[in-house]
Amino acid sequence: MAQAIERSDWERYCERISEALGASDAEIEVASLKLGRQVETRWLPLIGITYDPNDDIIDVALEGVDHIIEHPQELSVDGDAGGITALEIKDNDGNQHLVRLKDALALPAPR
Repeated sequence: MAQAIERSDWERYCERISEALGASDAEIEVASLKLGRQVETRWLPLIGITYDPNDDIIDVALEGVDHIIEHPQELSVDGDAGGITALEIKDNDGNQHLVRLKDALALPAPR
């Protein structure tokens, strides 16, 4: 079940995800009304995810690929007691960016 993250928490939440990364692989799928569903990357090592409030972008860094989402409108996470399994990000154009994690990611407690 998806849990929405408040915009005011995006920067810190992305930092927590990046801190928890070990040898996690991820794939990115983008869904839009114009193009349908497109897999952008398949199972590459996930390096980190950041939100820059000044430029209003989310950067999902994978080995060899930077997936930039400009003007994100919503950020939510899917998961269960075992941790996060996916991030869903909706951009200003209504496109859905789905970042699936191969292994559930347990986040450290907030500081």
